Amino acid sequence: MILAKLAAVTLTFGVAMGPGLEAPVRHLPLQQRNAATELYVRPVTDCIAGSVVADTRFRKEDPEANLGDLIVDAVPKCLQPVHAMIAAYDRYFGDGSGEKFFMGPYLDVLPNVLIKMMTTVAK
Repeated sequence: MILAKLAAVTLTFGVAMGPGLEAPVRHLPLQQRNAATELYVRPVTDCIAGSVVADTRFRKEDPEANLGDLIVDAVPKCLQPVHAMIAAYDRYFGDGSGEKFFMGPYLDVLPNVLIKMMTTVAK
């Protein structure tokens, strides 16, 4: 459910990378590529978390309630960092890897990451 909605939102807007912005860096060791792309993941998570918490439908006493819908509604507000993250993954791991990461592993763990962030802040 969440994937279908987010696919429509994020894929409607293409990631535009001009030539010569940054050369592909796929020759770096995996650990370095992972560390480099992590710099792009955190701003996406922070943006989505901020949008979710600011939404009037968010309930601190039950952060899991309608979290999927809140995430879907937050993504359009965070397209700039989402596109930067997708472009970074494409640059470091090959074309198409950014979209696969966002629509797969990233969204798979995002609800739990947000819940953990919100319960840590609430303490």
